[in-house]
Amino acid sequence: MSILKTNEHYFEEANYKKFEEFNAETTNNLAKNYKEVITNIGEDINREGLIDTPIRVAKAMQFITQGYAMNPEKIIKSAMFKEDYQSMVIVKNIEIYSLCEHHMIPFFGKAHVAYIPNGYVTGLSKIARVVDAFARRMQLQERLTNQIKDCIQNTLNPLGVAVVIEAQHLCMMMRGIQKQNSVTTTSAFTGAFTKEATREEFIHLIGSKLN
Repeated sequence: MSILKTNEHYFEEANYKKFEEFNAETTNNLAKNYKEVITNIGEDINREGLIDTPIRVAKAMQFITQGYAMNPEKIIKSAMFKEDYQSMVIVKNIEIYSLCEHHMIPFFGKAHVAYIPNGYVTGLSKIARVVDAFARRMQLQERLTNQIKDCIQNTLNPLGVAVVIEAQHLCMMMRGIQKQNSVTTTSAFTGAFTKEATREEFIHLIGSKLN
C-alpha cells in the first residue's frame, strides 16, 4: 500500500514504514530543473526508468543539504550540563557525507572531535549532530573542519577543541585526476590543543582501537 500527500510521503509495505517531509514548491522547482538536466545530457526523460527520476533527485538533494535548516549552536545548547570535568572528551569515527561545492559531487569520510570542558559538557550525540549540521551542505572540507571547531568553541567555551577530518572526494576519484585511493586530512585546534603534548595525546587516542 502506498499513500502520497502534497508535502509528505508515507510508505507502508509489510513491516516497513517510512515517513518523509519535503517542501512541495522546492521539490517541484528542483524536479523541473533536473528534468532539463537529464534531457540536456542526451537522455530520454520519458523512458520508463527516468520518468520519476527528477522528483526522486529533488527529494534526495533536499535530504543531502538538510544542514541549512539546522542551527548547530542550538543543538549544543539543547543539552548543556554543568560538570566539573577537565579532561579530554573525544567522539571519533563520526561518519560524514557532504557535497563538494565545486562540482556538486559527494565527499565522505570520518570526523574526530575532542574538547576539554571548562564547566560545561554537552550530550555526546550533539557533537555528531553538529558535524552533520555542517556536513549536510555544499562544502569544502577545510571550511567544514573550521566550522565544527568554531561552533563548539563559541558555544561551550571549553579549554580547547580539536577536529580532524579524513575524507575521500569523488571529484578526485570519478573525474579529473582519478586517484582512487587518495584521502584528504584536515585539522583544526584551539586552546589547550595548540600545545604539542595535548595534541599528540589526541592524535594517539583517535588512532587507537579498543580491545
